[in-house]
Amino acid sequence: MVDTLDHQRLDPRSVTAGRIGGWIFTAVVALVLGGGSLTALIVSHAPPISWIATGILVGVPLTLLAIAAQVGPAWRYQSSWFRVDADGLEFARGRWWRHQVSVPRSRIQHTDVTQGPFERWLGLGTLVIYTAGTQHAAVPIEGLPHAAALALRDALLSRPVTGLPGTEAPAPIEAPRPPRIGDDDAV
Repeated sequence: MVDTLDHQRLDPRSVTAGRIGGWIFTAVVALVLGGGSLTALIVSHAPPISWIATGILVGVPLTLLAIAAQVGPAWRYQSSWFRVDADGLEFARGRWWRHQVSVPRSRIQHTDVTQGPFERWLGLGTLVIYTAGTQHAAVPIEGLPHAAALALRDALLSRPVTGLPGTEAPAPIEAPRPPRIGDDDAV
């Protein structure tokens, strides 16, 4: 059983995983925007001023996207935390727009632990908690060490026995054994 934990941080390797994903996204956008713009400029025999304007219109958003890919994962790491106790899970994230979710154990339907290629490479995992409800029906917590995500999954699904009448686990029911040839009881 999980004891009450104070605010727990995500794994610092989640910053690296987020940056790699952001850099790849930025590179794909750069190839599409840059390649498309370059092709359009060459085919249209555009004057030099069009080349300069296109360079600015493509370069500025790509620069901002690259900065976001570098800074965003660090900000997300610094502003995210979670806590698990006997009542359930609490998860918060966000620097400017704070988003805090509390999931009572009684609302947890099931959980998943997933890993993308970069998470697998870095030993990270994402714990996804599915709840009974429509608002926040799936609560993903990215950037956990894979072993910790598995342990949290198991801890959240275990239900504590409170000692109240009717909460004890029923005795296992044994299925009757079919008679075998050679048994004394066989007819």
